Amino acid sequence: MLLAGGGALALGARGADHRGEPSRRDGVSAELPQAATPALRIGTPRPLRDGPGLSRWAPLRHGVAARARPAAGARVVARLRRLTPEGTSHPLPILGRAVDARGRAWLRVSLPVLPNGTRGWIPRRSVGAYELERSRVVVDLDALTLTLRRRGRVVFTSRVGVGQDRWPTPRGRFIVRNRLHGYDSSMYGPVAFGTSARSPRLTDWPAGGFVGIHGTDRPDLLPGRVSHGCIRLRNRDIRRLARLMPVGTPVIVR
Repeated sequence: MLLAGGGALALGARGADHRGEPSRRDGVSAELPQAATPALRIGTPRPLRDGPGLSRWAPLRHGVAARARPAAGARVVARLRRLTPEGTSHPLPILGRAVDARGRAWLRVSLPVLPNGTRGWIPRRSVGAYELERSRVVVDLDALTLTLRRRGRVVFTSRVGVGQDRWPTPRGRFIVRNRLHGYDSSMYGPVAFGTSARSPRLTDWPAGGFVGIHGTDRPDLLPGRVSHGCIRLRNRDIRRLARLMPVGTPVIVR
């Protein structure tokens, strides 16, 4: 019989002949049908491998304290909220991994705080699933260009406006945090991208002076050093970039 609890087959003396073979009754075999082929086959796990041009990020699941070391008692470097100031999911670039003495997993992440380039450790459980990105944006402040590469190949380039000398666009490695529409002012163009870069001079701006990549209502000023730190593109260029650049794209300003 088939046991309801364990699913085991128990054959008594009357259920098999002296050779241990299932008996036949009224010409009907007592053999059970073969098990069905599983619909899901799980393959052998393979480790994630980083490679050239590949970056990894993950969205915050809840607010968390970023610490100086991968330990619960380490100094707090920054406190992060689940959502950005614009109310969108908060992506964090993953830079490294570690396990503490109690077996808890930690991630080293780039933090959207001043000074730019600050890093910290957060528990792995505080973020969602990893997202992989093979695109990256490079902004050249000397050449006044923005270039988008995917798998090492240039897929977009444009002349841009950047920060004035008194309000410079910060250099460093950042991430595209969100994509925004519907501004009341035409100065931002049809679409804007928020980044994790922050202006070291305009800290009293709304949301803390985060640097954006957006369009403009003054294309005659581009290219040039014309902004308060944001990166401006002509509207036709930002529309094209918006079709190519997803949230989570690394931004390198040099």
